[in-house]
Amino acid sequence: MRKNLPQTEQVKKDSCVTVPEERPDSLYQWQKECLERWLENGGRGMVQAVTGSGKTRLALSAIDVLEQKLGRKVMVKIVVPTSSLMRQWASALRGHRREKTESAGDGRIGLRGGGRKDPADGKYMIYVVNSARYELARQILAQLESGEAVFLIADECHHYASGENHLIFEFLTRINREEAAYYSLGLSATLPSGMDGRILAESLGPRIYSYGMAKATDMKTICPIDVFHVALTFWPEEMAEYEDITDKMTRCFDVLRKKAPFLEGLSQRELFEELRRLSTGMTGASFSSGRRQGAQPSGVQRGGGENREAGRLARIYLNLSYKRKKLVCLASSRLSCAEELIRLLGQRDKILVFGERIAQAEELYRTLNLQYPGRVGRCHSRMGEQANRSNLERFRIGEYRILITCKSMDEGVDIPDASIGIILSGTSGHRQRTQRLGRIIRKKEGKNRASLYYLHIEETAEDACYLPDLGDSRIFELAFDAKTGDFVNDGYDEASWQVEEDLVCAGTDEKTMREAYRCLDAGRVRGDWMSAPEELAEQIAAARDPEERNYWVCMKRAAAAGRKSAVS
Repeated sequence: MRKNLPQTEQVKKDSCVTVPEERPDSLYQWQKECLERWLENGGRGMVQAVTGSGKTRLALSAIDVLEQKLGRKVMVKIVVPTSSLMRQWASALRGHRREKTESAGDGRIGLRGGGRKDPADGKYMIYVVNSARYELARQILAQLESGEAVFLIADECHHYASGENHLIFEFLTRINREEAAYYSLGLSATLPSGMDGRILAESLGPRIYSYGMAKATDMKTICPIDVFHVALTFWPEEMAEYEDITDKMTRCFDVLRKKAPFLEGLSQRELFEELRRLSTGMTGASFSSGRRQGAQPSGVQRGGGENREAGRLARIYLNLSYKRKKLVCLASSRLSCAEELIRLLGQRDKILVFGERIAQAEELYRTLNLQYPGRVGRCHSRMGEQANRSNLERFRIGEYRILITCKSMDEGVDIPDASIGIILSGTSGHRQRTQRLGRIIRKKEGKNRASLYYLHIEETAEDACYLPDLGDSRIFELAFDAKTGDFVNDGYDEASWQVEEDLVCAGTDEKTMREAYRCLDAGRVRGDWMSAPEELAEQIAAARDPEERNYWVCMKRAAAAGRKSAVS
């Protein structure tokens, strides 16, 4: 991989490669550092940066930097995974053009995908990858051969490493990379490793910069966050079913590993990959895992009845595993916890609820819509693109305060004022976890903190502490009792009880005590009582009504009680 711009256009060796300071306040320090590294690497490379930290702004600035270095127009190609992201990029580009006072003719934006098929000769072209697979490589090659400079921006680039999506890079086999005026920038919150990482590096350039959650928190480029791990329990009948399934899985695997001993010692991911191969009869080369330590897979590779029996047992085990996962995912306490949590969180903040199953999301929607009519929406794959787009816009403008979604908002949704996320049912995918967190941590004026609530079943192996390093962000442990509808917050409860006792001893009247109980209950599922005294005083002064002021007064008292308890 080259390290300089093409010889006909490279920066003079004695010149300092720096990012122009046209708008010094428009870029964070990390973005400036990243652009300098990108230029030093010849205008190619991939960037891993946490969602909400400014990847789009980085890419738009890279266009300016590149054109200034080359001294001529650059044809910009942007590839995205979804039509919603295509529209967001179009909006960002329009704002970018206005900042540059670029004329419509010089900076025409074309869209390809999501029902749009604009002429492909615009300076800025945005493609949904499904549309780009069979045309983008050809168009880039034609422009490079005609002497144009082409800048390919691959957003959410982890999608483009394999399968048909990788066809967008087919032009690379037809050009001289040392001489062609081809520049690239890959963007993702979670760049892949292994073979996928190597494929992307060959196409877009190596990873040149990583900007993680901890660093973004420390540098205040994202909103501070409080993370709440909320422990739930099964109802008795669910617990009995879970234990029964687990027992059957254990007995099944005991027999299976005797017929396929190479399964012993595999990681969970490797195990399920091998079980899927076994279940479909894909023996032979699929058993490479067993040869890692010199062991030959016995029995199953000899074919015949042993092989068929191993496949049958693998299918049984997988079916039991899926059944157990569904039971955990749809545990009854999840919905009752989410309902009570939303009630306590109040009526002001926007709330995103992330689920894994559409049926579960629909059930929660019906319940919440009765409690908050006209204020709840939902987005998922069965709704259709137009309905999802409409519901998302209604949430964005504030008509909806609560939006329930499954996987349709894991990428490409920009709602800076959403400050609360509830993970209704967990996911084991690191990428999905990070993306969901990214939906609520974008900075916005007046948004002081974000809160993420991760609901998990305590009696299972479901991961409770699943997030990346969050720097100085605060983490709280809660428990929810579905029978009583109460939350337990050990650290907070003692301070709260002390405030209640002080009020009773002071002869507080019944009406005031009821209001204090309301405020203290709401504080149990928030981290406000951990705020600094000066911050609490500011919140009291800025309160918009008596109820809000009462809440912050109670949080100030709880904070004082907590400090007193810690000292004693």
